[in-house]
Amino acid sequence: MTRTTLFSFTALTATLSLATPIWAQTSSQNLDSITDEIIVTGSPFNRSVDEAITGVSVLSGDELADRLAGTIGETLKSEPGVSSTFFGAGASRPILRGQGGDRVRVLTNGIGSIDASSASPDHAVAAEPAQAERIEVLRGASLLRYGSSGAGGVVNVIDGRIPDTLPEDGTDGAIRFGVSSVDEGREIAASVNQAFGNLVLHLDGTFKETEDYDIPGFAESQAFRDAEEAEHEEEHEDEDHDEDEHHDEEEHEEAFGTLENSATETKSITGGLSYVGDNGFFGVSIHRFESDYGVPGGHEHGEVDDHEDEDHEDEDHEDEDHDEHDHEAEEGDVTIGLKQTRIDVNGRANVDGFFEAVQVFGGYADYEHTEFEGPGVIGTVFANEGFELRGEVIQREQNGWRGAYGVQMRQREFSAVGEEAFVAPTKTKQYGFYSFQEKQIGDLHLEGAVRYERTDQIVTESGAGVRFNAFSASAGGDLHLTDALRFGGTVFRTERAPTTEELFSNGPHLATSQFELGDDSLGLETATGVEAAIRHREAGHFVTLNLFYTDYDDYVFEQATGLEEDGLDVFQFTAEDAKFHGFELQGGLDVAQFGAFDIKADSLVEYVRAKTDSGNLPRIPPLSILTGVEAESDRLSLRAELDYSAEQNKVSVNEIPTEDYALTNFFVTWKPDLGEQPIRVSIALLNAFDVEARQHTSFLKDLVPLQGRNIRFSVGTRF
Repeated sequence: MTRTTLFSFTALTATLSLATPIWAQTSSQNLDSITDEIIVTGSPFNRSVDEAITGVSVLSGDELADRLAGTIGETLKSEPGVSSTFFGAGASRPILRGQGGDRVRVLTNGIGSIDASSASPDHAVAAEPAQAERIEVLRGASLLRYGSSGAGGVVNVIDGRIPDTLPEDGTDGAIRFGVSSVDEGREIAASVNQAFGNLVLHLDGTFKETEDYDIPGFAESQAFRDAEEAEHEEEHEDEDHDEDEHHDEEEHEEAFGTLENSATETKSITGGLSYVGDNGFFGVSIHRFESDYGVPGGHEHGEVDDHEDEDHEDEDHEDEDHDEHDHEAEEGDVTIGLKQTRIDVNGRANVDGFFEAVQVFGGYADYEHTEFEGPGVIGTVFANEGFELRGEVIQREQNGWRGAYGVQMRQREFSAVGEEAFVAPTKTKQYGFYSFQEKQIGDLHLEGAVRYERTDQIVTESGAGVRFNAFSASAGGDLHLTDALRFGGTVFRTERAPTTEELFSNGPHLATSQFELGDDSLGLETATGVEAAIRHREAGHFVTLNLFYTDYDDYVFEQATGLEEDGLDVFQFTAEDAKFHGFELQGGLDVAQFGAFDIKADSLVEYVRAKTDSGNLPRIPPLSILTGVEAESDRLSLRAELDYSAEQNKVSVNEIPTEDYALTNFFVTWKPDLGEQPIRVSIALLNAFDVEARQHTSFLKDLVPLQGRNIRFSVGTRF
């Protein structure tokens, strides 16, 4: 542990220790607002966080405003069991309990993001956290409603683009401005709902721009530089390489203090229209999302031979919008220009009889992103056009028994054209049928769910393909042992069909510095597991412990072969048995009252261990601790916290261990009394001691550190 890390950890631990003797003196405030919030993701039956059997969290309100980042992964990484892929400031996808990629479904209002983010960590998620009203995270076996591609969990970004209620007084809206020091960032986001009788018009838009962000030291980690130096000396041990060493020092000086090619620009606009009546609603929206961002860390696409594409030099494919981007990349820097146009529908009708409601969700998107090797120089174009539809009927409660039945259909046409076309154009068709059932017997609540899913994976050009039939089931219960103590548990067996990338890859994947080989003989991936949750909640405090264990048959992952192709290490998708286990322990306490302030403390500890029969899996998050103290009054809120990540030395082949770090953050929120107009002014000091931090779950952890010290200011209002 570094000196700064040790100081930060000791300082905050001492603060919490001083508070310990008065923890019993709880204030009149309680923590109901944390656990009583209604969740809509998971089962079709809306329930509160406290009623959920297994791990679930909701990020909303002031907490969402404090955690808001440019990407969905970074926004959520302080939630229980969540880390991120962090591929620089422009791309970061959530990792839940060590699971990422296709095993984590990222949804927008209950429908998949319909992008290419699960195919590669440098591909951004086409979801805008700046417009989110709330973000729900479900860990465990919540896939039965959303499909096998959510086997590791589900993240649902709810932004209200299709209004389902009439606004009070006919109009409501919000606007927020923000700036940040670490990247000279500036952001504006606004939304409005306007009623015209039973019709509600929704409009929103966002714009965010950042420069290359500041880092505490070298972009490359010390371990990486040591390894490079050792390799260099071995290759040139008989040569006089003083000039080489001088050149290396100059390169390191250039990569010191600022992370080159990490600038971003993101903008979106949405229009929606709903009819809201006494017995339900129905609405449609259209959304345009664009993002231009640098890919730091030295992609070096140009070094791969024999994979040039004639389209690479085709001027007809030049993107004028990208050329006009203020953050024009230097020759050789890789940037990505992403565009998505999306149409959504959503509705609910309340009916009489055996069923109480019918719900429909749908989305269609046309997505494309272009990887530029320099200004106007196209390397690879990724495209994904697809749709998803889901219909549900909800059974009316009878003698404590409720049920829901649903059907889902998804289609995806994916292609990559250019030198990084590591997978041929493919089409995925998926059909699913599912049912949820629940029964209340006194203090015992029982749940069960089943799903059948058929998936066809087809190579477009040849028409060759494979079909998978998957069956999944889960059952669980929740028991009130006392008014304050609850125990819940779930057992599940799920099956996941392999993706087209896992089946058909055959080419250089330069974002991960790998030559990837798929295996079209892969079968279903089967997970059998158990999850338990213990909750204790009384006025003024709560403690929640989630325990999980999952045993995989034929877990699909990439394994190093020891071979090289086009200067890249060859990785083969293969299947082995694997085991994941771990926990999340979370607690909060109303400590005392000090004048007008309520003093509170909270802490989160999380851990996951994952390995296959042949060894450790790569990029598994280490033990982490997030702990903080907060003083809150009607108008002012003050918070100090420590975000600690332990060393990760349980690594796979060719993976470098990651050092521990501790980030100290401070938040101040002021809500001035300006009559009926609510104003929120916030200032945050993040990574206050400018600590070098590297996220083990990132492919680029040894080339791309997290941001240095950052002062972030925002002001917003609702009307």
